[in-house]
Amino acid sequence: MRILITGGAGFIGSHVAEAYIQGGHEVIIVDNLNSGRKKNIPGNAKFYLLDIRSAEIEQVFKIEKPDLVNHHAAQISVTVSSLNPILDSQVNSQGLLNILQSSVNNGVKKFIFISTGGAIYGDTDIRPTTEEHDAQPLSPYGIHKLLGENYLRFYNSQYGLDYTVLRYSNVYGPRQNPEGEAGVVAILINQLLSGQVPTLYAYPDEPDGMSRDYVYVEDVAGASLLAAVKGSAEMFNIGTEVATRTGALYRKIGAFFTSPPEPHWGEPRPGDLRNSCLSAAKAKRVLNWTPRFDLAQGLKKTVDYFREN
Repeated sequence: MRILITGGAGFIGSHVAEAYIQGGHEVIIVDNLNSGRKKNIPGNAKFYLLDIRSAEIEQVFKIEKPDLVNHHAAQISVTVSSLNPILDSQVNSQGLLNILQSSVNNGVKKFIFISTGGAIYGDTDIRPTTEEHDAQPLSPYGIHKLLGENYLRFYNSQYGLDYTVLRYSNVYGPRQNPEGEAGVVAILINQLLSGQVPTLYAYPDEPDGMSRDYVYVEDVAGASLLAAVKGSAEMFNIGTEVATRTGALYRKIGAFFTSPPEPHWGEPRPGDLRNSCLSAAKAKRVLNWTPRFDLAQGLKKTVDYFREN
């Protein structure tokens, strides 16, 4: 199968590219390298340096004729989306539409869309949260991801484009950018390695921080591999069903270091959810997907990577 991955030079997208190549597929990557890195691209993948909003995207589709598109390219920060919702819309809505239109124009058979778990459901008292829960996004990032899911339903109804939606929880692992707004695991590891005192964020009534469902990147890549041939016109949570508070996460990471400092604590940032944890029961039932790495295993592999790099 010929698979075009947008954002394939990025943290998650590059792992997905490797999984597809190991599965025997041909991979084409489109990335503007705004947050992705050329060194992340597998050597046997074809690469186009291009923004997903560019009119030149159409030409890539005409040349490569992919069977499947895996759409990872995105503006990924909830905080950035809250401060600059227009930018978030330009990338996460208009960029998606550009890729979708090129897909239907050039005979793409299936489209895998990377959505979000916590940012779509908002703060909910039902945890782990299932796909049946009402979407109540509290940030432009979540709003535009939900809009993207609705665009997929339109393209399926109007043009017959098959699709699968993967709603990720908080993904972490090797190659995650430690210098951006998103990616708390990479940020904390990088700060500890460089001798900085990290700042954690908490609501006053939850002093050990917000809770999140942390899923390891290799497990996430496995979901994209399975979704290439399963899950037609459905959405799936991709998470571990285990919630971890930020303070507890820092202590787990700190266990790999000698005498880690006590962190500073700050106020929540714009768009920060209090709690998020996803049910993965549907992914297990339909995709036959389950996470292979628990948090301790994944953190060790991630700390080892950042120490070596």
